Amino acid sequence: MKRANFTGVREFVFQGFSDFQQYQLTLFAVFFVLYILTLTGNVIIVTIIRIDHHLHTPMYFFLSVLSTSETFYSLVIIPRMLGSLVGLSQTISLECCGMQLYFFLGFGITNCLLLAVMGYDRYVAICNPLRYSIIMNWRVCAILASSVCATGFLLSLVQALSIFRLPFCNSLIDHFFCDIRPVLNLACTVPVINDILTLVITLLVITVPATFIFVSYVLIISTILKISSAGGWKKPFATCSSHLTVVVIHYGCASIVYFKPKSENTRDQDQLISVTYTVITPLLNPVVYSLRNKEVQDALRRVMGRKSLS
Repeated sequence: MKRANFTGVREFVFQGFSDFQQYQLTLFAVFFVLYILTLTGNVIIVTIIRIDHHLHTPMYFFLSVLSTSETFYSLVIIPRMLGSLVGLSQTISLECCGMQLYFFLGFGITNCLLLAVMGYDRYVAICNPLRYSIIMNWRVCAILASSVCATGFLLSLVQALSIFRLPFCNSLIDHFFCDIRPVLNLACTVPVINDILTLVITLLVITVPATFIFVSYVLIISTILKISSAGGWKKPFATCSSHLTVVVIHYGCASIVYFKPKSENTRDQDQLISVTYTVITPLLNPVVYSLRNKEVQDALRRVMGRKSLS
């Protein structure tokens, strides 16, 4: 109960893009177009997977969950950012900041863990194809997806509570949304336990899944190379390349942001990286899986063909 008296600051002000006053309308237009493309692309992916029975497989089930998560992930950040670029309120209450951080981390962690699950799915499909339908049955898929979501939001809750129980002595967030480091920089004091907790969660969310994916792909590639015919390994490589592209960008951006030493923090660099993983990365999911995936392209043609006939 005494914590409310400790926290003198009850409202924060975003300082993001304040150095680019003359370009704010241009930034708004660019980010708005990218946001619309992100929403449209992810909705199309989810809709096609739901409608076309050829895509009713574990791989595309996890892809539809990822697309749904990416949609809400961008929804948490981008609308408020767009509003601030056109002169709407740049302030956010302490409670809303906490909620934004919670949902941002929740969907972000879920995405990272989902990519690891998708890597496991590709490993089973390629390295153990005869038992694939038994290992990756729909019950297992549902348990994996729900477990990933629950884990993501549980870790996010722990992180958010550890941050927003601290007293804050500054109200100016040197960022365009409530992220871990920008908010911690406003605290009067940051106990060592907070730094340890952030590091542990980061290791669990980034290092462990990335290591798991790396091992999975070592086994996948070794299995593919044993296939003698070029036609035999062409399809496995095609299905894995889309997933691997998204993995590299996801984990690459997250590693740069959350493993970078505090001493190397620069506002412009942090914002550039943040734009990449909040605006660009959610768009990559539908783009990569639609442009580089023949099955999705064929499903889209079938769906469009049925609509034109009707």
